[in-house]
Amino acid sequence: METQQKFLSFTLGSNDQAVISLQHIAEVLQVSLVDICGVPQMPSCVLGIYNWRGEMLWLVDLEEMLGYPSLLRGVNFLSKMMAIILEVDGKNLGFLVRNMMDIEWLESQQMKQSSADLFSPKISAFLQGYFINAVEEMVLNLDAVAIVKSPMWVSIN
Repeated sequence: METQQKFLSFTLGSNDQAVISLQHIAEVLQVSLVDICGVPQMPSCVLGIYNWRGEMLWLVDLEEMLGYPSLLRGVNFLSKMMAIILEVDGKNLGFLVRNMMDIEWLESQQMKQSSADLFSPKISAFLQGYFINAVEEMVLNLDAVAIVKSPMWVSIN
C-alpha cells in the first residue's frame, strides 16, 4: 500500500518547519506586496485580495493566523513574497510564507497525532499532526482543508 505522500515544506516563524500536502496546492507563486489590495474590517491576518488568473483571491498571513508574529513586520512593501495557493472543493485561498523549502516525500504512518498540551489552540485547529525529521525537530503537518474552511473566512468567501 502506498503510504508516502508528497508535501511542500516551508518555515513558520523564525525556526519552525511545516508541511502541507501537495494534493491541495493549486499553485505556488511570487507575489508583490504592492499588488495586494487591502480590505477593511477583516481579521488582521487577512492581507487582502490579489488578482490571480483574473480571479479575486484572498491572501492570508498564515503565521499571524497561527499565532506567530506577523510575517509583514519589518518587511519592505516593495518586496515580493512567496504565496501558496490552496484549493479545496473549488475554493481557493492563498497564504504567504517566509521561506519555501522543498517538496518532500513523507511516510503518512509516521505522522504523530497532535495533542492540546503540545500546541496552542490557534495552531491545533489547523493541524493534522506532526512529523519528527532527521534532526529530531518537529515538523507541523498543516491541514489545508481546515485552513480553507476556517470559520474566519466563511463570511468572506
